Amino acid sequence: MSWNVHLLENVTEAKQLQQLIKMRPEEVSKMEEILKRYPMSIPQYYLSLIDFQDPEDPIRKMCIPSVQETDIGGTFDTSGESDNTVITGMQHKYSQTAMVLSTSQCAMYCRHCFRKRLVGLSDQEIATYFEKILEYIKNHKEINNVLISGGDAFLNDNATIKKYLDALCPIDHLDFIRFGTRSPVVLPARIYDDFELLSILKDACTQKQIYVVTQFNHPKELTPQSLKAIKCLQEIGIVIKNQTVLLKGINDDPSVLGNLLKGLTQCGVVPYYIFQCRPVTGVKGQFQVPLEKGYEIIEAAKNRQNGQGKCVKYAMSHKTGKIEILGRLPDNRMLFKYHQAKKVKNNSRIFILPLKEGQCWLDDDFDKNKKIC
Repeated sequence: MSWNVHLLENVTEAKQLQQLIKMRPEEVSKMEEILKRYPMSIPQYYLSLIDFQDPEDPIRKMCIPSVQETDIGGTFDTSGESDNTVITGMQHKYSQTAMVLSTSQCAMYCRHCFRKRLVGLSDQEIATYFEKILEYIKNHKEINNVLISGGDAFLNDNATIKKYLDALCPIDHLDFIRFGTRSPVVLPARIYDDFELLSILKDACTQKQIYVVTQFNHPKELTPQSLKAIKCLQEIGIVIKNQTVLLKGINDDPSVLGNLLKGLTQCGVVPYYIFQCRPVTGVKGQFQVPLEKGYEIIEAAKNRQNGQGKCVKYAMSHKTGKIEILGRLPDNRMLFKYHQAKKVKNNSRIFILPLKEGQCWLDDDFDKNKKIC
């Protein structure tokens, strides 16, 4: 069965869940209201990983809507993506990287998604000016890599994926090309059952190094099927890196996070970042963990790892750059470092900032209170 057919069987309506999670009619109505604003789409494969006897099941929380999504706190663009857009569908925030929003579709609509404004809803921010994007990349020689994102980059059809690779691989100043995808986690058959996709990627790997950046958030996602998809990509020369999101009630526990890191390194996936969950509308009040607590959890999880698992960085994708969370200091202060910065003056800058109790993010004007090291 092709991956497109799998998608046709996705659960998208509240009434399809009524028997599985025993919702009352008024609860169905409430979920239907939420879905008008933030759509739901769950592959049958991912749904099968849920223990429906456990209301705190982490897989359930990542894919089934909660009434907490009605919280209007937060914003829809926490990282300033609109400010970094140079052509519709392409962002150039960091000098060396161009990011292309290739689709608004995902195999599954994660409830913690930081692009809730876009995914499954709107194509207004998607790359439609392919030739202009290509010309921009060719003319900006400081760009040495392109991230094809979305939505989920592997929700593009194979012809579109091939079009991107055929155009980008010959560009001399590009060192590598990345695909941002959660397909190995939520719809692994998209990869291991699609020999045409694997052939396209394998051919591209002979010209440029291809990376896949994915997102495993919990050990329950490391299934035989997902590991099969990972193995298929590795066998054709693709390097796979993982960006976990720290999520309250899902992986905010050292043993859970530690087991995830161990499982990733065991199958050759590089733990890349553990991201602080962003204060997105419909997400902020549900999934964010305070920074001080997050640091403690992640350090405890890293202390359970060998050297490979310790390479992961705790970071937040802020409007001003990718900020690494380095450690706690006395008097409720925390040490930060710009891992990547939008402005050159902030490159590698280390700073100290006092935190309020329960603080989960840095305000846009945090510069006023920081102390430069």
